[in-house]
Amino acid sequence: MGNLSIGMVSKLLVLLLFHLVVANFVDSLQQLSCHAKETLALLQFNESFIIDKSASRSKVAYPKVSSWKPAAGGNSSCCSWDGVECDEMTGHVIGLNLSSSYLYGSFDSNSSLFSLVHLQRLSLSDNNFNYSQIPSSIRNFPSLTHLDLSASFFSGQVPSEVSHLSKLTYLNLCCNMLENETSPDNPQRLLKLQPSDMRSLVQNLTSLETLRLSYINISSIIPVSLTNLSFLTSLSLTQCDLSGEFPVKIFSLQNLEVLRVRYNQDLTGYLPEFNQSSPLVSLKVGFTSFFGTIPSSIEKLNSLQELDVAQCNFSNSLVPSALGNLRQLTYLDISKSRFGGPIPDSFANLTQLTVFRVSTSSLTGPIPSWLGNFSTLVHLDFAYNQLIGSIPASFSNLINLEILYLQGNNLSGVVEFQMFQKQQNLYQLQLSSNNFEFVTGSNIMNATVQQFTVLGLRSCNLKEFPYFLQNQTNLERLDLADNKISGEVPNWMWNLSKETLIFLDISANFFSGELPAVIPWVKLQCLRLSFNSFHGRLPIPPPSLLEYGVTNNKFTGEISPSLCNMSSLLYLDLSKNNLSGTLPQCLGNFSDDLVLLLLGSNSFHGMMLQPFNNRSSLRMIDVSHNQLQGQLPRSLANCVMLEYLVLSNNQFSDVFPIWLGTLPELKLLAMRHNRFKGVIEQLLTSPSYAFLICLTTIFSESVRFHLCFQILL
Repeated sequence: MGNLSIGMVSKLLVLLLFHLVVANFVDSLQQLSCHAKETLALLQFNESFIIDKSASRSKVAYPKVSSWKPAAGGNSSCCSWDGVECDEMTGHVIGLNLSSSYLYGSFDSNSSLFSLVHLQRLSLSDNNFNYSQIPSSIRNFPSLTHLDLSASFFSGQVPSEVSHLSKLTYLNLCCNMLENETSPDNPQRLLKLQPSDMRSLVQNLTSLETLRLSYINISSIIPVSLTNLSFLTSLSLTQCDLSGEFPVKIFSLQNLEVLRVRYNQDLTGYLPEFNQSSPLVSLKVGFTSFFGTIPSSIEKLNSLQELDVAQCNFSNSLVPSALGNLRQLTYLDISKSRFGGPIPDSFANLTQLTVFRVSTSSLTGPIPSWLGNFSTLVHLDFAYNQLIGSIPASFSNLINLEILYLQGNNLSGVVEFQMFQKQQNLYQLQLSSNNFEFVTGSNIMNATVQQFTVLGLRSCNLKEFPYFLQNQTNLERLDLADNKISGEVPNWMWNLSKETLIFLDISANFFSGELPAVIPWVKLQCLRLSFNSFHGRLPIPPPSLLEYGVTNNKFTGEISPSLCNMSSLLYLDLSKNNLSGTLPQCLGNFSDDLVLLLLGSNSFHGMMLQPFNNRSSLRMIDVSHNQLQGQLPRSLANCVMLEYLVLSNNQFSDVFPIWLGTLPELKLLAMRHNRFKGVIEQLLTSPSYAFLICLTTIFSESVRFHLCFQILL
């Protein structure tokens, strides 16, 4: 019996040794199978870029190429490198996945990458290729089935050579764009695709299963030949400037699961009658010109999880109750629609929703209490409707809520901040412009308060400054306007979210006192202090500011030349204060970007601002009710976009400015109570436009002529 045990142990040892030998043999084969030329090509490709952590945005990004190093003695298997895949039989590199790898640098057709002619899968997404064009050498990959160049800062024309890659089943060129901070829904698109190349691409790549071209400027109709792509499972054409009628037969593609054509305002079409065989999982046609009705047969889409029909031209007069039968929905956006009436009770079935948006519609009635059963809800947006009643107490059950927008309704009742204490993930809260009696309570000052990025409490009947704000470090937008808060702004406010705040509106309250000499928020873009009783010197905002509004306060003193550091300013309103001194001439240099310049009703003296250059963006200038004198700067004629020029109640002394008649957009010219002289007939026969002239001019010491009339030519 003992001998048998020894024999069995011996056999096991032999078997184990055999497996180790085979494994080492296979591994050595793999080491030997890597072609030296391909190893060199990859190393050269790596050397053409630098590692920059700002080049990738993914939270799981890391530098995959850091493992790309030749082994000692010069022998190395590139097949073992991170992101590299080799054919087990030939050893050729057939796959390269360098997505989210922190790569930064330029990319051209001479790149060593294009010597990897056996490549079948290539992913370079989420890097920064510094506005390089997609190289035409992409044609060197005739075996390519998977190409992902998304979100990597490629620019220019998409080369026609892409349509020659006839074996492609996956093509993703999406999201090569620059985000627009002032208009997040309108990014700057970096890639263009000629309509003819779009047609060729669809006609030649007949094996496509995934086609993602979102945020590429295509400016074309959708080729009907798309309906021939029988293998297509995913089609994404968001914000491509598509026009014409959407081919309805695309809805009949047997394998189509994802269809996204959002933000193509000139794209028309309609939703067909659906049947239960449709595999649609995501349907997003929001912000297009789709029309007709949302058919009740939409409830047959048993696989549908995402539905976006926001801001379309659907004519349903009420919120379609059939949507409540789509129990598997996780995303629903029917905002900015013509739908009205109460939220249907059938929507109580949608307990899987994570995003629920019905803003800017005509919803009426109360917020249903059954919303408290939506335990997975992350984003709820009912803003700008006609909802009444109070916020249901059941909202405290929404513990996963991150975004809550209820502003612009007729909601009422007492709102205590404690009701949001369970939503520790809540970071955007908008309750502005309702009829709430909002109570913050100083007793929550020491409680654990979630960190907000957006907090809107405009018109919430606040009577004191919300003290819980002093613990906020991540705020980006804070709106406390149009409340009843009095007294001075607390000192701790100026230490609030110093590195993150970009928008602050505390206008239309009863604030008083002086403000800091320098506003401390380094990224601030909008500062609204108007309609209060602030006094003292005008505070100096950071250079990042785009809008500065302080009208109707009691600020005194001169404008500091430091104000001229705000080189990107769009709106400047210093009107109706007690400011004095001369106008810093550097303000005239803002005219490249400045749209509104409002300095009226102060005590400024001296000369008018000058010069204004021929790139001026100014639409409105108001320097009325000051003590400005002298001649008008002739450089005002460069302000070709100017619509309103208000010069009234000053001491200008000049001939009548006939040359202003060359401004093509001028609608209002107010000049009364000055010392202009001369004739105006030439102005009356100037180029065709309509504007209003208001003036009081002097023809002699004893005769004053008051004139205010409209010219229609």
